[in-house]
Amino acid sequence: MSVRHDFWSIYREALPILIVALGGGLFAGLVLESIIESVERFPGLLVMVPVFLATRGNVYGALGGRISSGLHQGLIEPRFEWDERLVNAVLASFINGIGISIAIGVITWVALLLIGWEVAALYELVAIMLVAGALTSVVMIAGLLGLIFLGYKHGYDPDNLVGPIVTTLGDIFGMLFMLFSVSFVEVLI
Repeated sequence: MSVRHDFWSIYREALPILIVALGGGLFAGLVLESIIESVERFPGLLVMVPVFLATRGNVYGALGGRISSGLHQGLIEPRFEWDERLVNAVLASFINGIGISIAIGVITWVALLLIGWEVAALYELVAIMLVAGALTSVVMIAGLLGLIFLGYKHGYDPDNLVGPIVTTLGDIFGMLFMLFSVSFVEVLI
């Protein structure tokens, strides 16, 4: 294949999902705007938002890379079935996603205490992150696998899809579930 053909192939495959990602990012910004009013109730909440969204990309980007490599190598079939490689990758990502969410709550709390800023109670920040992390983990895994498998079956290179899919799903559902978890913790406390 020529360089020109490779360029246009990547561009053709990535552009539609990048446009969807743009819309998803704008939607996530709108959801963030609605969280702003909860900042007074949970000081430190906004500090956690960029870290939370970034870690969604890190954890599930790694999962997408593993799945993409497995598809290219023929080690994973593009369908939901019991496959030890797939199950192990999904389980590791789920545990990492929840574990890092809890760590975000704890580290944010400690950091804000150390610099002398007002901060919500540790259990509040951890509860918000735990609920948001668990819910986004489920959606990210199912959405990522579904979209990669679907794209692969239709001839798309999963390497061109992973980044935009992870970013878009992470931003949209990360913010939605953070809003939900803030409301949920407010009701419980």
